[in-house]
Amino acid sequence: MSEQSTSPFKYLPLWVGVIGGSMLMVNRLLTPALTDSQARSDVVGTILSAILILVTLLWEQIQPKPPEAVVLEGKEDFQLAEHLPEAIAAELAWASHILLTTTVSKSVVVYYDGKVLLRRGILPEKKDFNVGTIAERVLEKQKAVYLVTLKLYPGRVEFDYLPENTQGIICQPIDKKGLLVVGTNIPRSYTKQSEQWVAGIAEKLSMTLAEITLPSA
Repeated sequence: MSEQSTSPFKYLPLWVGVIGGSMLMVNRLLTPALTDSQARSDVVGTILSAILILVTLLWEQIQPKPPEAVVLEGKEDFQLAEHLPEAIAAELAWASHILLTTTVSKSVVVYYDGKVLLRRGILPEKKDFNVGTIAERVLEKQKAVYLVTLKLYPGRVEFDYLPENTQGIICQPIDKKGLLVVGTNIPRSYTKQSEQWVAGIAEKLSMTLAEITLPSA
């Protein structure tokens, strides 16, 4: 979509129509005696020029506008739970870095076995993780939920540990004990590839976390 919108040929029909119509008008003004065949040609040329201009204007109207990014309310932060094994801390750092650099995610939260293990990216001051209705359904069904435009969902209040103006989220299960929640500043921006990245990272974390015993809070 972005390549088409920035193409130098996007407005070519418009300019051809404008130039063609202008040349027909100049030709009509400079022609002292207009024959019937010239009149018919002028009519056809004028219609074609108008069609080219109209096609460009209509195309501009029907082209979907890309979603606009917002500046998330919060501060850049990177927090790990205390007393994590070094290997777990390293993997959480790696996983969150991958999500923040290969997807449109701006906030990453990892919750497992009743504890918040990681918070990274743009974050609000609130740290408590709220396992609400949506999160419970994700854990129960073991299926991710993608809220494409978060502000349209009443259940968004349970994600108050993310910036208030977060535009979209993916809530991904980490086995039956945890959740990987990522948020973005652009609505409808997660692609299928992004969803696969999130699912793959969650699966890797589930295998690693299942092998160790986390320290008590």
